[in-house]
Amino acid sequence: MRHLISPIFLIPLLLLLGSHMGALHPLGDSLAVFRGPLAVVGGVLALLMGRFGPKRAGVAAAVLVVWSAYTVLAPKLAFSVALDAPYALYQKNMRFDMPSTVPLQDDILEPDPDFVTLQEVSQNNLPILANLKEQYPAQVFCPFAGVGGVAVASRWPMVAGSERCEVSSGMAAMQVETPDGPVWVVSLHLHWPYPKGQAAQVRALVPLLAALEGPVVLGGDFNMVPWSHTMRSITAATDTQRIGAPKYTLWLGKYYSLPIDHVLINKNAHPADTWKRPQLGSDHNGVLARFYIR
Repeated sequence: MRHLISPIFLIPLLLLLGSHMGALHPLGDSLAVFRGPLAVVGGVLALLMGRFGPKRAGVAAAVLVVWSAYTVLAPKLAFSVALDAPYALYQKNMRFDMPSTVPLQDDILEPDPDFVTLQEVSQNNLPILANLKEQYPAQVFCPFAGVGGVAVASRWPMVAGSERCEVSSGMAAMQVETPDGPVWVVSLHLHWPYPKGQAAQVRALVPLLAALEGPVVLGGDFNMVPWSHTMRSITAATDTQRIGAPKYTLWLGKYYSLPIDHVLINKNAHPADTWKRPQLGSDHNGVLARFYIR
């Protein structure tokens, strides 16, 4: 029995191990998307290997499973501080064919955030920026992929000459003057992971993000989970941390959802929390984050 089941057991455990290898090959981040289910399967297999297979192999499998489960579960335990934090950002992938932007516009204005980051801003839904112009006069829109561009808007004035539009990299940014000093506000939309172009896009983005001097607040559709190499690359380049526990904002079918929309703030600031907002005609939920800038 041992010789029959061991090769079969190794396959999901090797996939689980591969999910930690995003720094070596982008396939690792693609596997990281499914690390949670792989850890569950791996846990069952580790128990069976401990019972029917070599004990050392069972222990090694159990260590891998515990480590993997920790990386998925630990972000969910993010501690929230005071919820009356003075700043807020509303993050949303609008979906290029959103039938009406009115519900989204109302949902943005209701919590009255300081900053708005949008993705999939297409000709169909671009008028939302004009409709928000009175409340958010500082705006940058940048064309991107066929599904639409990226945009950032702020109630605080833009620092002259700070506008950034990286058409090939899915980034729109500007530095604004807040009551607590200048801060960069960034909107990102990353491609899908391997075999799509996310890894190359992140490599191009890292030096651009690292060149932003001073505090950064970043909202985006990362198309990637918090425990990935992609996330570590972005947070390292911007010297930021993710705000709040992951919010599962995109459903793959009926039974599996992913936390791929994130808001980041500089590491020396105090994050407060994030709240999931309704879809409102998009296939993504919005995310509202509250935080301190310093």
